[in-house]
Amino acid sequence: MTCGNDAYNEGKGKVHGMSSGARAAIVLLLLGSLTATTALPRTAVGSGFRLDTVEAKARKLAAEPFVADSERVPTWLREVSYDEWRDIRFRPDESIWRSAKLRFEMQLFHPGLYYDRPIDISIVEAAGTRPLPFSPNLFGYVRNEFASRVPQDVGFAGFRLHYPLNRPDYKDELIAFLGASYFRALGKNNVFGISARGLAIDTALPSGEEFPYFKEFWLVRPTKDAREVAIYALLDSPRVTGAYRFVIHPGDDTKVDVETRLFLREAVGKLGIAPLTSMFFSGENTLERPIDYRPEVHDSDGLLIALGTGEWIWRPVSNPARLRVSAFAAERVAGFGLLQRDRNFENYQDLETHAQQRPSVWIEPRGDWGKGHVELIEIPTNNETNDNIVAFWVPEAVPAPGEPITFSYRTTWYGENTTRPPAGRVEATRHDRGTLENGHRLVVDFAGKALAALPPDTVIEGVVGITPVDGAEAHVVEQQVLKNTITGRWRLTLQVQTDREGPVELRAFLRKGTDVLTETWSYIIEP
Repeated sequence: MTCGNDAYNEGKGKVHGMSSGARAAIVLLLLGSLTATTALPRTAVGSGFRLDTVEAKARKLAAEPFVADSERVPTWLREVSYDEWRDIRFRPDESIWRSAKLRFEMQLFHPGLYYDRPIDISIVEAAGTRPLPFSPNLFGYVRNEFASRVPQDVGFAGFRLHYPLNRPDYKDELIAFLGASYFRALGKNNVFGISARGLAIDTALPSGEEFPYFKEFWLVRPTKDAREVAIYALLDSPRVTGAYRFVIHPGDDTKVDVETRLFLREAVGKLGIAPLTSMFFSGENTLERPIDYRPEVHDSDGLLIALGTGEWIWRPVSNPARLRVSAFAAERVAGFGLLQRDRNFENYQDLETHAQQRPSVWIEPRGDWGKGHVELIEIPTNNETNDNIVAFWVPEAVPAPGEPITFSYRTTWYGENTTRPPAGRVEATRHDRGTLENGHRLVVDFAGKALAALPPDTVIEGVVGITPVDGAEAHVVEQQVLKNTITGRWRLTLQVQTDREGPVELRAFLRKGTDVLTETWSYIIEP
C-alpha cells in the first residue's frame, strides 16, 4: 500500500528557485575534520553499473554547449495552476517493482507548472539497462480534462521511492527527486519539510543564481529483501555538469550517501557543495511577529556546525529585514546541518503542516574537503510558501574548467537527536528590546542531561563575546545565569546596548570552572 502526491505536497506548494543580491557578510573562524568511505549496496541487482559511466557522460557534456530542453513540455502544460498539477496523480497500481513485491517501489511525477524540464529515467537490472518510457496512462488526471493533449513522449518531472518506513504493512514515501537538483527524504515519523540539492551556484551573488538540474537518472533494481537502494544521476547547467551516486539507507534516521564528480564549462563565482534549503517565517526570536495564531512557523530553526576541535556552533536562523549572508570559515569541517530542534506541538499549533515532525538534516563530509567555509543565507520573506534559508559548503579552491571536482558526504534525515552535540545545547533563543535605550535583551535556554543534574546553587559562568561589524559599537550591560527549576534548563540572560550603526555578532557558552558545558551560541543583532 502506498500514498499519493498529498504527503509530498502537504503544507508546501513551494517554488524551488530563488535569486538574490548580497548586502551583508559576517565571517567567523571555525575548524573541523571527518573521514569515512561510501559503499555501494551489496544487495543491488546490476551492480556492474558504475559512477564512471555517468562521469564519462558528464565530462563529454561539459565539452559541449549547454542546451535547455524545457521545450519538450508544451506551454499550456507549464501554465496550469498548482491545484491542476496536484490533481495529476500517478496510478499506484503502476508502481515500479510492485509486482515483484520488493521492499522498495517507485512512483513518478508528471511534468508541468514549475517542473518544465523533463528527465529521462532508466532501470539498471542484471540483464542490462532499460529506459522507462513516459505514458499518460500511468497517471490519473482527476478533474483535469487535458489528458488527451499530453504528448506521449514528454518525459517525467521526477520520481519518489516508497518503503515500509513506519510500519511493515504500508509503504511510506521515503525520498523524492523533483525540480532542478532538489531532493527530500524522511526518517521514521517525519513529514516532508527541508530539501537538499545536488549543487548551488552563485547563490546570493548580485549576478543572480544559476540552478543546475538532474536531467537523467538510473535506478539500480534492488533485490527482494534489500534495505538500501542506489541511484545515479547526471546533472547539467549552463556552467557545470556532474555525475552523482546516491545510496539510500531508510530507517529511524534515513541516511543518503552522496558521491559527486563535477566539471565546469566555465568559471563560477561561488560553488555550494551539499546545499540545504529550508523555511523560517517566524519564531521565538522574531522581534516583529506577524499576525498569526501560530506561535512559530518554520521548517528549521537553526544551523549547527561541528568542529574537529570538539567545539559545536549553534546559530538560530531568522527572517531578517534584509538579505543576510554569514560565512563560517574552516580549515576542515566535521559536519553541518539545518535542524528543527523544537519538537513541541504547543509551539506551532498547526494541525496541517505538523512542523514539529519536520526532519533535521545533517551533512557529514567524507574525506578531506580542504579549506573553505560553511555559508548561511537568510532571505527576507513575507510568507511561508518560499524557502528562504540556505546553507552549504564553499571550497576555497576550485579547479579550472575541464578538471574534475570530487566530493563525498552523507546526509542524515532525522527527528529528535540529543547526542548532536554530545554536551549541552541551545533549546531556545528569545529576543526583545529589553529595558535599555537602543537595547536588546537575549534570553538563551541551554538543556542537557548533565546540565539538568547540576544543583541550582552551582556556580555557572556565561562566557560571552561581542563583535561589532562595520564600525558599529555595542557592549553587554547586564548578564546573568540561572537554573530554571521547572524545566531543568539553565538560562543565560543578556542586555546589549548598540549604536544602531551596524550588525553585532554575539557568542556565548556556559562553563563550570574550566569545563565547557555547552555548544557555542552564535547570534546576529541587526541595526
